[in-house]
Order: sequence, then C-alpha cells, then structure tokens
Amino acid sequence: MARLYLFAEGQTEQTFADTVLTPHLANLGIYMQPPVLIAHAKKKGIVHRGGGRNYVPMKNDILRFLKQEKANDVFFTTMIDLYAIPADFPGLTEAECLRHLPYERVKALENAFANDIADCRFVPFIQLHEYETYLFADPTRFEYFYSREKQISALKAIVDNYDSPELINDGPHSAPSKRIIAEIPDYQHEKTIVGPQMLELIGLDAIRRKCPHFNTWISILEKLV
Repeated sequence: MARLYLFAEGQTEQTFADTVLTPHLANLGIYMQPPVLIAHAKKKGIVHRGGGRNYVPMKNDILRFLKQEKANDVFFTTMIDLYAIPADFPGLTEAECLRHLPYERVKALENAFANDIADCRFVPFIQLHEYETYLFADPTRFEYFYSREKQISALKAIVDNYDSPELINDGPHSAPSKRIIAEIPDYQHEKTIVGPQMLELIGLDAIRRKCPHFNTWISILEKLV
C-alpha cells in the first residue's frame, strides 16, 4: 500500500485525477489523497491556489506537505503545464535549447524540478504541453457535447499531422487549448466540465497509447507500491 498526493494545475486536472486516476491506482494498492490545487501565491498567511503562475509558492507548498508526511510509503506528484510555465522555474533557461526536442525538454525540466525539491518520494510530472493535449487522443468525442461536425473534423485533422498529441506545440495561438477554442469557442467556459468527461469517454488506455510522456508518468506511479 502507498499513499499519493497530487498537486494539480487547475480544476480540470483535479477532476481528472479524482474520476480517472484515483480508481485506476486504487486497484493497484496506491491510494490518492484528494488532489490539491497547486499554490501560486501566499498573502497574509493565506495560500492562494490554482494555476502554477509562480514557482516559489508552488515549491514551498510542496515542501510543506513533504515535511508533514515523512513516511516512506507516501509519495508526491504534480500535474502542471509546460505551456506558460513560470519564468522562475528551475532549469528553464537551460531547457530552452531543447525547444525543438519536446520530450527531451520536458524531461530536463522535470529533472531540474526533482533536484530542486530534493526528496526521492517526489515524482514531478509536467504535461506536454497542457491538459487539452489529451483531448486530442480522440477529438471525435467532442460530438457528445457539441453539434459541430465540421469543427470536430478540423480538430481531428490537426492531430493527424502529429505522431502524438503531445507534440502539438505550445505557441500562444497554437497550443492545444487555443486550437480547440478556435473551433469550439464554448469550450473556453465549459472546459472544467467537458474536459474531464471527455477523458473518461476516451479512456486511460487510449490516452496512454497516444501520449508516451503521459504513459511514462502513469507507469512510474503504478510502481510506487
């Protein structure tokens, strides 16, 4: 048996962890605590959560949890975006030279993150490039929420140009979420509801097959026991 804390970028990741990851890992004897929104600031003693916009509050919050939970069978992980990653994130400058190699770039940042936290129980995960990446594992599932056949076909055509949805780039207008919103504007205000439900429909196995970096993370978590 092992226990796992997950620090989530936002509500969509939080809900996904609750509805998809928690039952999957529980079957393997890994029990996830209620996912925690990542800290982005602390003012007058109050921690403000959601959206990893600043690295230091995020780091300090994780370290606080690590100090509170010292058992060897308690682990900690993250689910944060590479897209718009904080400017003060460790190793960010060095990783810029790997921008043309997304998998090497994100791994370098995760290693720098792990070294900065410096606890072997910490398993950092940075999404390539954001949560909406996984919706591109099967964009046809948008049809359950929107009657937009032409737009959904356009989204499918986008991902067909890549070896993996994780390789859809992180430009300000071409990141996965921006591409979805360009075709289906309603998604912008409904993503906390539609996003997690879509991944339930797509299924964890399909996402793992299409997204190797995500699959590596899940494989590591499965071996925590």
